Amino acid sequence: MTYAPPVAEQLFVLKHVALIDELAAHERFTEATPDMVEAIVSGVGDFASGEYAPLNRVGDQVGARWDAGQVTMPPGFREAYAAFVASGWGSLDGPVAYGGQGLPFSLFSVMMEDLGTANMGFSLVNMLTPAAIEALHAHGSEAQKTTYLPKLISGEWTGTMNLTEPQAGSDVGALKTMATPVESGDHAGQWRVKGTKIFITFGEHDLTDNIVHLVLARTPDAPPGTRGISLFLVPKYRLDADGAIDEANDVACVSIEHKLGIHASPTCVMSFGDHDACYGELVGDLHGGMRAMFTMMNNARLNVGNQGMQIAERATQSALAYAAERIQGSRTRLGPIADTPRADVGPVAIIEHPDVRRMLIRMKALTQAARALTYYAAGQADRASLGLDGAQARVDILTPLVKAYGTDIGCEVASLGVQVHGGMGYVEETGAAQHYRDARIAPIYEGTNGIQAADLVGRKMTIDGGAAIKQLIDDIRSGAKGAAPLALLADDCAEVAAWMQANASSDDRLAGSTPFLTMLSVATCGWLMTIEVAALDGDSTVSPDFVAAKRQAASFYIDQIVPQAAGLKAAAMAGAAPLYAVDAATLIGRD
Repeated sequence: MTYAPPVAEQLFVLKHVALIDELAAHERFTEATPDMVEAIVSGVGDFASGEYAPLNRVGDQVGARWDAGQVTMPPGFREAYAAFVASGWGSLDGPVAYGGQGLPFSLFSVMMEDLGTANMGFSLVNMLTPAAIEALHAHGSEAQKTTYLPKLISGEWTGTMNLTEPQAGSDVGALKTMATPVESGDHAGQWRVKGTKIFITFGEHDLTDNIVHLVLARTPDAPPGTRGISLFLVPKYRLDADGAIDEANDVACVSIEHKLGIHASPTCVMSFGDHDACYGELVGDLHGGMRAMFTMMNNARLNVGNQGMQIAERATQSALAYAAERIQGSRTRLGPIADTPRADVGPVAIIEHPDVRRMLIRMKALTQAARALTYYAAGQADRASLGLDGAQARVDILTPLVKAYGTDIGCEVASLGVQVHGGMGYVEETGAAQHYRDARIAPIYEGTNGIQAADLVGRKMTIDGGAAIKQLIDDIRSGAKGAAPLALLADDCAEVAAWMQANASSDDRLAGSTPFLTMLSVATCGWLMTIEVAALDGDSTVSPDFVAAKRQAASFYIDQIVPQAAGLKAAAMAGAAPLYAVDAATLIGRD
């Protein structure tokens, strides 16, 4: 089916959750007027549905192709990407000094939602470049920023993150790629880079003339582990003195992965320096790679959480359309249990059956919850960029929630989408199976959801001595008036957080980290949805149908999804002992 951008929903959440009008009151974001915001949201929706969405199927069926080190994108992709660059969408939130429009990240998040909902695999080319931009803007030299940022911001060149290695996986400290200083000759002052990276999204493609790789590597005599890691800028093609593309830089794509989903995104094995002629520049401080990496990763994690919402939106639209058209069975409308059936109505569209209706409303409620959480985090990131008190701490708390819960929602809603389609969902013709396949990567990359949960109960729980997480729970409590299940869940979150901070060992916290992350995420989403409902009466721009549907989704979330999250409290506080009651050999089943 085609993609219909949810413009009214996006504008509503931007206004009442991201509070974009409040952002526009700050000098840096004065261009984000209501008229400009509406034009951007409508325009990027039209672009995504017109240029990216028609390529979603061919992207899945044909996919990116590798041949002798070259990656060819499916038919139509080069033209669509060229249209993206020509339209200027990539420059939305880029720094003005280097060619960007300087608009809020909140608006960039809407753009990423539309591109990803239209074509998740393809949109990954748009997702990693901003992470490279942010890392260079925060840590690069002025020469690096002047040379590379304008091309990256415009989209004329794309950027990548090169972290993972075959032997290291998520253990970044175990990487072996080396960078050796060049003391003399044409490349004096640069670094010779040598090593292999895996799972590199859009590490090679034919959409742009150059690709800018940001590569984590060790230097000679560097300290062991993460303390010895530095970040290097390694272009696919070297540049001449004028900044124009010159010669190849000994960067090779050895292969691309054959994946469950996102076939339109080439996931590359990259080899640097096979001929000892790969040169890069140090970004930031020597051995400061981890700090620069987290700049990239935190940007990417918010955008991956956005992907969960994207695939949920696409799966929900598809399921609603199918359920409204698929005629199957009759509907018996029952009165009280003691009564006989009132009437037999049929045949009916399956949207009239109670259990199908339950699934569809759950899909809508979860999708709207994910959007509220994603946009709220984006709005807080904008406030953090303005230096507003408490905003950075709030973003730090929200980032693992957005990434993990958002992508969990994507998987659940995509699975429900297959279920609504029934047998037709399990075959490829309807597209429901593609949504399910595409969604499954999101809980894995940019730090698995287990890593996000560990981050929450480790680093994030201790921000400001635990005050940051307490403040979030207090805000949820304050907004839960009249929503008893939400108030109870907020109390449960506070109890678990206090237990983890005061009594639990590291293993105990980790054992309960995923249930706790889900509890806190659901509580935060419930709070944000109560904010949305409270705003309905005062917003004259929304239709009666919008109001009714929003109230239904929020009510379902508070009354049915929030209590389910409260049931995770026991698991969150169970500790690690039950997980280690038997040793590994017994768990596996060996004698």
